[in-house]
Amino acid sequence: MCGIVGYVGPRKASDVLIKGLKDLEYRGYDSAGIAVVDNNRIKVSRCKGKVAGLERIVRKEKYDGGIGIGHTRWATHGAPSEENAHPHMDNKHEFVVVHNGIIENYVELKRKLIREGHRFRSDTDTEVLVHLIAKYARHGFEGAVFRAIQNIEGSYAFGVISKIYPKMMFLARKDSPLAIGCGVNEMFMASDALPLVSYTKKIVYLDDGEVAKVEQNRLQVKNLKKRIIRKKIRTTNISAQDIKKSGYKHFMLKEIYEQPQAIEETIKGRVFATKGEIVLDELNLPKNFIKNIDRIIIVACGTSWHAGLVGRNMIERVIKIPVAVEYAAEFRYKDPLILSKKTLVIAISQSGETADTNGAVKEARKKGAKVVSIVNVLGSTIARGSDGVIYTRAGPEIGVASTKAFTSQLVVLYMLALYLGKIRNSIPSKEIKRRINDLIHVSAKLQNLLKGFTRSQIIKKIALKYSKNKNFLYLGRGTGFPIALEGALKLKEISYIHAEGYPAAEMKHGPIALIDANMPIVVLALKGRRFKKIMSNIEEVASRGGKIIAIASVGDNSIKKYVNDVIYIPDDSGIMTSILAVVPLQLLAYHIAVARRCNVDQPRNLAKSVTVE
Repeated sequence: MCGIVGYVGPRKASDVLIKGLKDLEYRGYDSAGIAVVDNNRIKVSRCKGKVAGLERIVRKEKYDGGIGIGHTRWATHGAPSEENAHPHMDNKHEFVVVHNGIIENYVELKRKLIREGHRFRSDTDTEVLVHLIAKYARHGFEGAVFRAIQNIEGSYAFGVISKIYPKMMFLARKDSPLAIGCGVNEMFMASDALPLVSYTKKIVYLDDGEVAKVEQNRLQVKNLKKRIIRKKIRTTNISAQDIKKSGYKHFMLKEIYEQPQAIEETIKGRVFATKGEIVLDELNLPKNFIKNIDRIIIVACGTSWHAGLVGRNMIERVIKIPVAVEYAAEFRYKDPLILSKKTLVIAISQSGETADTNGAVKEARKKGAKVVSIVNVLGSTIARGSDGVIYTRAGPEIGVASTKAFTSQLVVLYMLALYLGKIRNSIPSKEIKRRINDLIHVSAKLQNLLKGFTRSQIIKKIALKYSKNKNFLYLGRGTGFPIALEGALKLKEISYIHAEGYPAAEMKHGPIALIDANMPIVVLALKGRRFKKIMSNIEEVASRGGKIIAIASVGDNSIKKYVNDVIYIPDDSGIMTSILAVVPLQLLAYHIAVARRCNVDQPRNLAKSVTVE
């Protein structure tokens, strides 16, 4: 959600900025722009639409400066337009700003600044920030930045440059991510590490309430009391190759096919079959605390929330204590009842920057709970703000619709359940070994499943058959229900088809009224203790003319007479079923979206990382 980039150094800044904005396109945006200090003046180019359009504009201009900032905007205050696109300048064209976040008191500030003679050109909250900096310019560049920050309320990650100080940039953050790449005689800045890895592996992550002064060969970070902070330089494991499509048509398709490898990376060095052990070195929870946990709360948003629902089933079965799954946005504002210091909160986020989940983590810790985060991005805000962390190690996920992050989250939740279960003696060692053995083999099973789908093209054929339908229902029972929710979400996200997931038993309590010949129903109909019940639901749908697509267990030939189409997956149990079952739903959504000519990797109105409320 919004992306910012910056550069200070000997290169042509405009080239670095355009490339960085392209690397950030996955975050979602509606306009783009850059600003460069060049020959004692600030040059700005902006446009509504894609970075490719901005690049064409920049090519026509002569940008020679070595310091600049850029932005991809996801509209909050003010409609998508060139006027509302970042960067924004003050009236004297001395300062220019890019900003992620929301300045909540911008209306009052704007009225006051207008009374003082400032003229505004946009409808954005961000423009207030650059006018504030210009207002306090007499206090010097650093003084103006600090005074402006003192006036604003809300969230921000911003970069500002000035023609008066043409060799330095100031950055600041609060509740919105910002990373600095340290090169040789040059510095880079971005919303996350992905645009930086083409130039450097050395990354500094700003924390809330920090302001950075960035020069070509110097970085100085201060807190809001102007005290110098010594920052740790982290080495990222992301490579430039990770953010290329590598022959796939879309990043989403690549990431679906990367899931076997991602799962292998998730379990590597953590799962030991012969010993029957799970090792989670970064968890940072004392064994005495684990033995006395009396309640677990999982907080997450979107796809991660669906993973949490599956995780609840795993954890409750293994360690036999109650688990609640909360939407992070609701949890943080409802004055959550964390009854004791025996409560464990598990926060799940692919990016580790999700604003609501980050807020939930802060609320939980304030209430006295221990917090463990499950995140994908090394050094992310949620990871740094938790008592312990388990990284999913899925690798960069560029497609907005999450795929490999979801399956990796399921693997981590299963490992966590087994780890806690062993310490609490709630599951026999023999059973742990059996489950670990199943877990080790899931990657190969998934690899074979994907190969089979590629050969048969069965999912693509089904997708073409139903791509013109306007509504879908997804049904499941047990862990099949959150997988149904995830399948419906994937379809909504990338194809813009209305889709809903329901527990199959709830169909009779309302959704059955929607069923007719134009309503495809995707049903998780896998062998297990709920199989007879789900078959009854299928017959109810069939008798009302619904078109049924079943995800069924290999060898179940009898189901064909009840459904219109069937996709087979290996007959398995536990978490394996959840992982294997979600993959055909990911592919179904993907092929339907392609058939409808939708922008699969950058669906409208969506952002990869939701860093504002």
